Amino acid sequence: MPYVIAEACIDVMDRSCMEECPVDCIYEGERKLYINPLECIDCGNCEPVCPVQAISQDRRVPDGQHQFVADAERFFTEPLPGRDGSLGAPGGAVNIGPIGTDTEFVAGYVKHG
Repeated sequence: MPYVIAEACIDVMDRSCMEECPVDCIYEGERKLYINPLECIDCGNCEPVCPVQAISQDRRVPDGQHQFVADAERFFTEPLPGRDGSLGAPGGAVNIGPIGTDTEFVAGYVKHG
């Protein structure tokens, strides 16, 4: 998974990154945005436009936020609350619109700082 959106995006969701993504691989949950690791081409266009610096390469996630790497994968590979199946790789966020739910990890997450 090349890029990950971590804690700073929770309850902010600026969406500037979505506009810069050439493959439309950034999906909208209820509290946070998620980059689909199956669709991301590792271009990096999303990272510099994030006003809260929530996006980084998976190997450069800030200390104490490594759980967001596995959580981003779960968003696409496991059924989300209220959904019957996993999202998988639907071929772009514009095709399905806002998901309206988050992983259990993000839904119950209390931001630090």
